[in-house]
Amino acid sequence: MSMPSAPQSPYQTPVSPWGTTPPAPPSKSRAPLVAAIIGGVVFLVVELLVTLALIGKELESGYPRGQFSLTVPRTLLDGRFVLEKDDSLTEGPALQRIWRHSWDAEDVHGVSAVYRPASVERGDLVVTGMYGRFKNADEVRSRVLADNASKNSRGTVLTPPEDDTPSGSRITISCEALTRTWTDGSTLTYPVCVWADGNTWARVADMTLIASRNLDLKATARSTLQIRSEMMKPIT
Repeated sequence: MSMPSAPQSPYQTPVSPWGTTPPAPPSKSRAPLVAAIIGGVVFLVVELLVTLALIGKELESGYPRGQFSLTVPRTLLDGRFVLEKDDSLTEGPALQRIWRHSWDAEDVHGVSAVYRPASVERGDLVVTGMYGRFKNADEVRSRVLADNASKNSRGTVLTPPEDDTPSGSRITISCEALTRTWTDGSTLTYPVCVWADGNTWARVADMTLIASRNLDLKATARSTLQIRSEMMKPIT
């Protein structure tokens, strides 16, 4: 007598008509997802680069065009001072290293020269400056004058800075009086003036005995303005 077959469990995997377990459905490809991720990253990078370019362009637009350079002429102030020494090749690079990373200066070149009176007058006229592209002329003047009172300076500020715009000019000149003592004990009080514009700035120290005796800051401001006109040269 045959035994009845065991009842089939309701949880038993149904038998495929092929006699095996049905094949699993094919897995979906991840290629579209990967492509979408890569595309999104590329889009973000491009957008970031465009934003940085626009920011750089906006910052760049704040600089004036480079139209003038500073030269070291053989004489200054209508021949009253004669070039004694041009230190631009040695002092210029040092200035450039200091100003190269400044946020308001671009394409900077340093100039430094010492002039002697053509007459029997004693003393020096020292001009130190730069040409390039500068923003915020007022701040540049203040920064250059602040160097006179820095720890590295050998001078002491005697008269606080005064701003003067000589008649017939739109250029503001900032001047102050310094006192300097040398190692031999000799002391000299002299005027220092600074101009700054979109292409140039310079510090003019009139260390002659006549300037020390008179100490006329307004007269030195006018002389500084003339020195500016004699040193500036259009860039062709």
